[in-house]
Amino acid sequence: MKTNIYRSFSDSQAEGKKSFAVLIDPDKIDGQAACMQLVTMGMANQVNYFLVGGSLITGNNFGQVVRLIKDHTDIPVVIFPGSSMHIEPDADAILFLSLISGRNPDLLIGQHVVAAPVLKRSNLEVLPTGYMLVDSGNPTTVSYMSNTMPIPGDKPSVAACTAVAGEMLGLKLIYMDAGSGAEQPVSGKMISMVRKSVNIPLIVGGGINNAHKAARAYEAGADTIVIGNGIEKNPNLLVEVAELTNRYNQQMKV
Repeated sequence: MKTNIYRSFSDSQAEGKKSFAVLIDPDKIDGQAACMQLVTMGMANQVNYFLVGGSLITGNNFGQVVRLIKDHTDIPVVIFPGSSMHIEPDADAILFLSLISGRNPDLLIGQHVVAAPVLKRSNLEVLPTGYMLVDSGNPTTVSYMSNTMPIPGDKPSVAACTAVAGEMLGLKLIYMDAGSGAEQPVSGKMISMVRKSVNIPLIVGGGINNAHKAARAYEAGADTIVIGNGIEKNPNLLVEVAELTNRYNQQMKV
């Protein structure tokens, strides 16, 4: 089984480096040409990861998108699953998401039991991840599909305690998500408190639709930021955030 993806997250955190992941939702990508555009831009701008998935995938092109990326780049492809059905063995790894911010047992452990034997037979690297939904000011698809209440955006202490519990349970990553198309991203105060409370890599996504918001997430303590909807609307955002990430990492070397 491959083990290099988690090491890349943990090594980057240990070195104080930032990482940038582009999220591709197979339902929202407009054909192969649009997907190839993102792949080409990702390679040219040294994107660290491609995440593939979404809360609700209704089409049949999930595997095609993964294979297209794998056929044209060495950038790691990580599945961002919305359910136990979203498993594609041609990817490199899967975020094994436990929705620790909610109280829906199916998303805490239920779907994991269904997926476990399939993942055991695959070559996918399994990344145990504490997934935390954060209120963004408007309802999101993920909150509706998960049937859970997000953590209030003005309660950073609740988020911090939730993340600590996830780390104590043995989860290897924390992913804080305001949701696709969020009105507001996770606040810097919340990111900072969670970052100070746990020792494992911290991923932040949702509502990051410009480079300024990306910079604020990095400065607050996010190790990796994930952008999907913002790039769907403005592909040049990929270039802007990649340049920001590179500048930040270059400064760390000085």
